[in-house]
Amino acid sequence: MSSASKSGIQYFMDGFSLIKQPGLRRFVVVPLLVNLALFSGALMLAVKYLSQLMQWIDHAVPSWLDWISFVLWPLLIIAVLVVFSFIFSSIMNWIAAPFNGLLAEKAEQLLTGKPLYTGGAMDAVKDLPRVFGREWQKLKYYLPRALLVLVLFFIPLVGQTLFPVIWFLFSAWMMAIQYCDYPFDNHKVAFNDMKFALKQTKGSSMSFGIAVTLFSMIPIVNFIVMPVAICGATAMWVDKYREVYRNQRVAPE
Repeated sequence: MSSASKSGIQYFMDGFSLIKQPGLRRFVVVPLLVNLALFSGALMLAVKYLSQLMQWIDHAVPSWLDWISFVLWPLLIIAVLVVFSFIFSSIMNWIAAPFNGLLAEKAEQLLTGKPLYTGGAMDAVKDLPRVFGREWQKLKYYLPRALLVLVLFFIPLVGQTLFPVIWFLFSAWMMAIQYCDYPFDNHKVAFNDMKFALKQTKGSSMSFGIAVTLFSMIPIVNFIVMPVAICGATAMWVDKYREVYRNQRVAPE
């Protein structure tokens, strides 16, 4: 199948094959361990505070208003899960960002047979402020839009009906931005240019993000979604964007 006809879902599925390649396995382990540790910690905190919150509601609401608890609990559960999901994803992406960029670099090298000129270890250390600055750009892009979508939830009837669909699509778009950004950033493509490129191929971008979002909901499988998505996004970069944005970071042949 030609790269022009491949969907984002197919690129994501390619990631499952790529993470098993001998040259990439060791670069998958660190992000995987980070993902596992942070997910476990976030889950324990979410269960702890959700339980405390429900106990507080039981004691605070008088018996004649017990029916309010049945209304508040679903709203509070959604709010707590959204907040913890956001905190977990943000911390995970910040900590794993340098490793994710390295995984994207090695995946591109495997796919193209051409190394990227990234310098030595000291250059990588010096590059950390820029890497974390890129994560900050993604966070600034995400926060106001996520809050806007959450406000929609509190609009009676219409909000509760539209919120799940809009939140899912927004999450898919953010997944595309989050993971496709690593190969773009390795070539120092500006964040706004990266967003523009993804919008120009919105069908592939959204189907890729939808695949990442769906697989992130599957227990156990969600632990390996991050490296799979990075490798799949890198494969999509190589086929669809590399020739347009390639620059001096590609080592001369």
